[in-house]
Amino acid sequence: MTNAPAKLIGLISDTHGLIRPEAIDALNGVDMILHAGDIGNQQVLDTLKKIGPVVAVRGNNDKGDWTESLSDWEVVDVGEVSIYMLHNVKEIDISPAGAGFNVVVSGHSHQPSVVEQRGVLYVNPGSAGPRRFTLPVSVAHLRVAADKVQAKIIELHVQ
Repeated sequence: MTNAPAKLIGLISDTHGLIRPEAIDALNGVDMILHAGDIGNQQVLDTLKKIGPVVAVRGNNDKGDWTESLSDWEVVDVGEVSIYMLHNVKEIDISPAGAGFNVVVSGHSHQPSVVEQRGVLYVNPGSAGPRRFTLPVSVAHLRVAADKVQAKIIELHVQ
């Protein structure tokens, strides 16, 4: 066990080219941002990079030259916690628990959720972009302290 200070990771997904001021406010002060795809355009990533380091994956709607540097999945280690990130959790082709991951971050459904299964925390921050149906507009925070991790959905109050 290390005595490293806790890290706050901002989770965002499904911006679809819209970076809301409420999302920026909710992410200010985080140590890193993970974008789980359907980004929409390079400007979204550039805006998020003004807050802190960004790791992003390609979503099913991310097309064009600007997406060439994006992977379908990423692995991010924060302290002793290993995070597997992809856009659509239904397309996962590994056993996260078997592979040693503590957290899986995904987007795609626009439905925010935090669920633990087989010792792995599955977090979908929901959609921070255009509202879809009656689903909330949201982001999430992931607090990592040594080998402990907690997730919190943050609903954005938007019109």
